[in-house]
Amino acid sequence: MVLTQEQRSRYERNLLIPGIGESGQELLAQARVLIVGMGGLGSPAAFYLSAAGVGTLGLIDSDRVELSNLQRQVLHTVSRLGQPKTVSALSALKALNPEVQIETFQERLTAENAPERICGFDVVVEACDNFEAKFLINDVCSDLKKPFATAGILALSGQAQFVVPGQTPCVRCAWPEIPEGVPTTSERGVLGAVPGILGSVEALEVIRWITGFWKPQSGGAGLLHTVDGETMRLHTMRLPKRSDCPCRRLEAVDRSL
Repeated sequence: MVLTQEQRSRYERNLLIPGIGESGQELLAQARVLIVGMGGLGSPAAFYLSAAGVGTLGLIDSDRVELSNLQRQVLHTVSRLGQPKTVSALSALKALNPEVQIETFQERLTAENAPERICGFDVVVEACDNFEAKFLINDVCSDLKKPFATAGILALSGQAQFVVPGQTPCVRCAWPEIPEGVPTTSERGVLGAVPGILGSVEALEVIRWITGFWKPQSGGAGLLHTVDGETMRLHTMRLPKRSDCPCRRLEAVDRSL
């Protein structure tokens, strides 16, 4: 791939970064990223991945834009109220970067369609608002050995994690089973800047993976990034693999290859 003059101008600040340059920009242009959820987390993730020059974005969401979304879901606008979120997102992202190819799926991700949708992409951004979908993406990505970024938000806090099957802990290493009784944002609320931060972290993790900046931690640990907006504290902790987690079987598969 040879960058055009327009591309050199658009991605100039990317090209100046040591370790990215033209080769990294080419990797971004060749990448296929699936974003599941066009809400508070998916909005900043989609904007920054599109702006960075990711070649193809897949967008999955079954909902339509509502007025209450606009406080945090910055992909959408008043003029697009009532539209499917995938259609609204397509308009916003094409206006930002017409070069990015966008594939939309106006549907809910389910156990039946998840393997087919995920297998066609290199890396996944989990930007869902329920634990069932988060765990589904974790399990399918683990089976397909697809890396994914995941995050959760509530009120003034949130956390994000990047999972590389076989090399890092998965979601079930931290939470073996789907949590019960956890308040939702519709019950406890969420300040829009919180998913803005965490969705941006997800985008950064994906870009780091695509361009080769991501490296495994010693001992196979993962990193869990947390934001506490009430005390304004940002923290990253090492997350160990759980010895009895199903994801550990991937290590054995890797060693046998």
